[in-house]
Amino acid sequence: MTILLSIIVGLGLFFLVGFAGRTALQAAAPAHHKPMFREMPLTASFGLAVILFYVAVAILAPAIAPFGEGEVLGAQYLPWAAPHYLGTDKLGRDMLTRLIYGARNTVGIAFATTALAFVVGSVLGIWAALVGGRLDQFLSRFVDALMAIPALIFSLLLLTIFGTSVLTLILVIAAVDATRVYRLARSVAQGIVVMDYIEAARLRGEGIWRLIRREILPNAMAPLVAEFGLRFCFVFLSISALSFLGLGIKPPTADWGSMVRENATLITFGDITPLLPAGAIALLTVAVNFVVDWQLHRASGLKE
Repeated sequence: MTILLSIIVGLGLFFLVGFAGRTALQAAAPAHHKPMFREMPLTASFGLAVILFYVAVAILAPAIAPFGEGEVLGAQYLPWAAPHYLGTDKLGRDMLTRLIYGARNTVGIAFATTALAFVVGSVLGIWAALVGGRLDQFLSRFVDALMAIPALIFSLLLLTIFGTSVLTLILVIAAVDATRVYRLARSVAQGIVVMDYIEAARLRGEGIWRLIRREILPNAMAPLVAEFGLRFCFVFLSISALSFLGLGIKPPTADWGSMVRENATLITFGDITPLLPAGAIALLTVAVNFVVDWQLHRASGLKE
């Protein structure tokens, strides 16, 4: 009965957030974008609403968090009650505060990592497809060799060697994920570089970087944007997994992955507190995938 009630409440919240999000987006959007938001499915409006909520929490974290990020306030594992509405962790820090700051740290680092991986991977992939020859062969074989190593194991190895600072974490995961972006960008660009307008641009004397910026990149944007959303999910989960294993974001910085590890003991006693950061990770991942599916559907040109 409890499970059935939870499913009903969850579905109700999904439809409520979906309808409210779509209505708000239609009202706030410029006139030429209103039809797009009017026709968007409930899943996409739900996803956008969740993403915007996470972004707002991340930006406003210092203003809305009731306590300091690493402030020890009392005994460990206090129950849910005022002023600690989600209890405290194993060091006596407020869980609600840690969750709020975790949105800023986990999501912010994941976005920076994805952006870096995307820039490096897409530029190298398009460059290799445009130039071809030995450069293409060298880069492609190098990327194949890196992709043959499981991503999590490779990340663990590099972080063990170079340390676990935030900068190192961003660079290591970006390097690992740039290989995936490279493969997609090269594949998409190979279908574009053989088009007549690319040949015409070559004959006009346009250089490589101008061809990439003005001719290829705009025509490859739809699959690359979709890949950005998916890659963000993978990076987000990778950072959380590494933090859970103790090689991600270091304490006292709040991070959802490490919060699950630090409070895992409570699961033994039937306390759902460790599931809160895990649920925050899962909810954002689902929301991003909803939006990516919608964008892929729009880019495909298919109609319902």
